[in-house]
Amino acid sequence: MDFLDPDLQAYAEAHTSPESDLLRQLNRETHLHVLKPRMLSGHLQGRTLAMFSRMLRPRRVLEIGTYTGYSALCLAEGLTEDGVLHTIDVNDELEDMVRGYVEKAGFSQKIIQHLGQAADIIPTLQETWDLVFIDADKKNNGLYFDLVIDRVRQGGFILADNVLWSGKVVEKFRPKLDKDTQQVLDFNQKIQEDPRVENVLLPIRDGILVVRKK
Repeated sequence: MDFLDPDLQAYAEAHTSPESDLLRQLNRETHLHVLKPRMLSGHLQGRTLAMFSRMLRPRRVLEIGTYTGYSALCLAEGLTEDGVLHTIDVNDELEDMVRGYVEKAGFSQKIIQHLGQAADIIPTLQETWDLVFIDADKKNNGLYFDLVIDRVRQGGFILADNVLWSGKVVEKFRPKLDKDTQQVLDFNQKIQEDPRVENVLLPIRDGILVVRKK
């Protein structure tokens, strides 16, 4: 994932609003005690997600892939007064940790946790989404997109994470074309060719694909 120049990354973070003390604590605890801490959105991406949410002022947000809850807390920052964020994850070992930070952030009435397979849970959520963040198992990105696109309001947004896949979407950055990389390539192309949306790929951290429903 660290394929961007580290000095440029450091400069970008130095000129980005800082994390809150609570997010900094969650960041640190994730790196100290949780497997695969690189999955955390972190400072720069977290502030990007919060900025999107504050600009859009969404009433209903869906997050696919909770992990330790960092991105959910960031996305919840811009919710309307009656706004709710639904977040889905399959890992029950992190459920209590996430709930604890949600409570500390004062978002207990704003963030609803769902535990289980996203493909099973998404169809049960009878909501119209203003904003969707896809950050789970990459092989199912296309499936998740298909499950939510008809429930996203016109003018609503879908954000997909890890679409640069540590740079391996570009041939010179990969030793060979593996299955995981091909799945990311296929998803990116699927979005590019979908006439229902317009999109821009931002080279932030591991790449965020911003998709707007026409």
